[in-house]
Order: sequence, then C-alpha cells, then structure tokens
Amino acid sequence: MNILVCVKQVPDTENDTIKIDPATNTVIRDGVQCVMSDFDRYALEAAARIKDSDSSVQIVVMTVGPEQARDVVKHSLSVSADKAYLITDPAFSGSDAMATSYIIAEAIKKIEDLEGRIDAIFFGKQAIDGETAQVGPGVAEKLGYPQVTCCVGVSAADGRMIAEKEVKGGIERVSVSVPCILTFAKPEWEPRFSTIKRKLAANKAVIPVLSANDIPSIDKNRVGPAGSKVKIKHTLVPEKKSGALMINEETPEESAAELFKKLSRANII
Repeated sequence: MNILVCVKQVPDTENDTIKIDPATNTVIRDGVQCVMSDFDRYALEAAARIKDSDSSVQIVVMTVGPEQARDVVKHSLSVSADKAYLITDPAFSGSDAMATSYIIAEAIKKIEDLEGRIDAIFFGKQAIDGETAQVGPGVAEKLGYPQVTCCVGVSAADGRMIAEKEVKGGIERVSVSVPCILTFAKPEWEPRFSTIKRKLAANKAVIPVLSANDIPSIDKNRVGPAGSKVKIKHTLVPEKKSGALMINEETPEESAAELFKKLSRANII
C-alpha cells in the first residue's frame, strides 16, 4: 500500500514576526523561519500509525512550494516518510487554493507513474496560514476520489480505509474505498518526533524535484495568478497588544474572586 501525505511549509507564527508585502498582499517568507503546518503533522502521523501495523506500507510525502520548502519534506523523512517530492516552479507562485489543488492533482498522477498506484492521500484539514480548508477536497474533486474530511483517526482493513470523522457531539466511523482522500483535524494523540538516525538519513537524502515541465499534463494557464480566481485586495497583521493583567492567586477560587472584584470596580459587571 502506498500512502501519499501532502504537507505545506508555513511561517512559524510562534517565533517570528509576520510581515506583508504591500505590493502583492502576501506574506514575506524570505528570512522567516518556517515549519510544517500543524494539521499536516497529524496527517503524517496517521500514515505512520498505519505503517506501524503493516511494515509493507510506503509513505510518500510531497509539497508544493519554493526551493526552501525542501526542508519540510526532509523533516517528514526524519519522522516517518520513506520518500519525498518537492513540486516547485516559478509559474506556481501566487496560486490560490483552486490552482494549488489542480497542481497537486496533476503532480499525484506523475508520482503514480514513478511510484505505482497511490492508495490513499492524506492532507491536514487546512493550512495555518491560508486556512481555506479547500485544497484537500479540491484535489478529491479533480481526481474523482471519495473523500472524508476532519478525520481524527484511520486504519486500513480489507482494501479500505476506516476513517474516524469528527462530527458534532462525537466521532463517526466511515468505511471508504481506495483510492481516497482524507483530511485530518487535531486528534487526541500527538505526532511522534524525529529520531537521530532518521535525521541523519534525511539530511543525506536526495529529494526529487518536479517542475511544470516535468508534469506535461499541467496547463500553465491554470496555475499562478492567471489560474487563480481569488484576488487578495488587502492583508494586514493584527496589532499585538500588551499590558494584560495576570491574576494568579493560590487557588482557582481565589483567582475567580479577585477577577470578580476587579471587574466590579471597573463597572464591567
């Protein structure tokens, strides 16, 4: 079984100040520390858990992005992936969710030519930068594959994927035929970490790069700004405010009482 995990490199909003290019209204990524999008980490871990129970499973990761996105697929190799692909081309820059899903769908067809049939394709439910939650479902639509979104667990049985889908008030178990696409929300478990041995191997790994010319089926009129329907008119970074008052009494009850006093004095309650 081959599982393809699509990951995205995003700015590290925890440790870096995000700046916006006023000309393009997009995030300035040069010189900014980047990490794997959180929900993609859960998708990768879900694939790894399937492999834990079946060592014949091969995990392939791919990302669409600039040259620096090579780091995110190398990180995937250091955690659990067996192979990785970087999909990059200047023509892809500025693609919206629809254009990106088209690029990924065509890249998947090319990877299948190289690796054999892909049985399942995993995504994080959304990237923490754009948060559109449209790319995974968009790829499913373009490939004509069944999809299950907002999964918090998955297993493989009898040639099918058994997905645990997050729904209001509980978890729904869905059996889906392969090939299929699953997107992952935050589950109860945490992703595993890299190991020293895998990090050393990942650092030496040669990452195959696929450009638009390597994927002949790609129509360049459907990628980049020309192929994007969403036009960003204005983007801003929320102002960081300081001066918060921390209430940290010895017990929660005392903290609540102190908070009540302060709100009462301020005529808020």
